[in-house]
Amino acid sequence: MAVEKQVMVFGMDDSEHSYYALDWTLTHLFTPQSSPFKLFVVHAKPSPATAIGLAGPGLIDVLPTVDSDLKKIAARVLEKAKEICASKSVNDATFEAVEGDARNVLCEAVERHHAAMLVLGNHGHGAIKRAVLGSVSDYCAHHAHCTVTIVKKPKTKH
Repeated sequence: MAVEKQVMVFGMDDSEHSYYALDWTLTHLFTPQSSPFKLFVVHAKPSPATAIGLAGPGLIDVLPTVDSDLKKIAARVLEKAKEICASKSVNDATFEAVEGDARNVLCEAVERHHAAMLVLGNHGHGAIKRAVLGSVSDYCAHHAHCTVTIVKKPKTKH
């Protein structure tokens, strides 16, 4: 009888922190012979209006271009995630780009997939930037209904 695998949602963005975190996760939590988790790699794609952050005359003219750029970024992020998974022999992952704020997208993905674990990278923003932007990892740690693992990229020593 096959054992039902637990689900892991991995929150992916276009940052070196995110790519490092995915590599670390696959190295430390997956084995080449068999994966203990069903992996869903989720990229939150901002809406064009949110990405621009403004409204008014002329906005309607730039939205299609911005949306096209955001779709290209999402495709590039997920393609890089696929390459990292393939390099670690994780071939059964599912890749999704979901439009919306990353905090909501990731918490909703946890619910939708009944995830046992959410993993994401930490950007290491300073206190001021974190206070202004809000930390996705901090929000998810408090609101996701599962274990949340935040992978920090070690600081390089000079």
